[in-house]
Amino acid sequence: MKIAIGADHRGHEAARSLARALENMGHEVAVHNGGDPSENPQSCDYPDRAHQVGGLVARGEADKGVLLCGSGIGMCIAANKVPGVRAALVHDEFTATMAKSHNDANVLCLSADMLGQRLIERMVEAWMTAEFEGGRHARRVAKIHAIEQGQNPASVNNESVSA
Repeated sequence: MKIAIGADHRGHEAARSLARALENMGHEVAVHNGGDPSENPQSCDYPDRAHQVGGLVARGEADKGVLLCGSGIGMCIAANKVPGVRAALVHDEFTATMAKSHNDANVLCLSADMLGQRLIERMVEAWMTAEFEGGRHARRVAKIHAIEQGQNPASVNNESVSA
């Protein structure tokens, strides 16, 4: 699987460690970060990385994206502005699994400051191995897409959602 990882200066080390873990699992990983903070102490802007990784996922150039910043909040807000991206901020393995099984999230957003590296890796693995359940969740994802298209989500019903 092709995975794009993006990080700002606060997520830099967590992103590098996550990339190594995912590569060891056999995935193709590309890291897009703001540079090594030990070499360049200036902070970088997380929206730049969120847009970059979100675009790769939305265009199908990456299968999934993972974004890391201090809290994960800013990355999630920015990534969800990219059409076609369903980014989810998660904080444990349960929410990571639900992000995929109920929301079909294609980008996972994580806090580099509040999560340990092992928990980050377990959360990403839980999200990557979960399956989208479809059914009523497919209708809800279609409603999210309708909002993205400037439409009223109430116009989406079971008949307008392909199985």
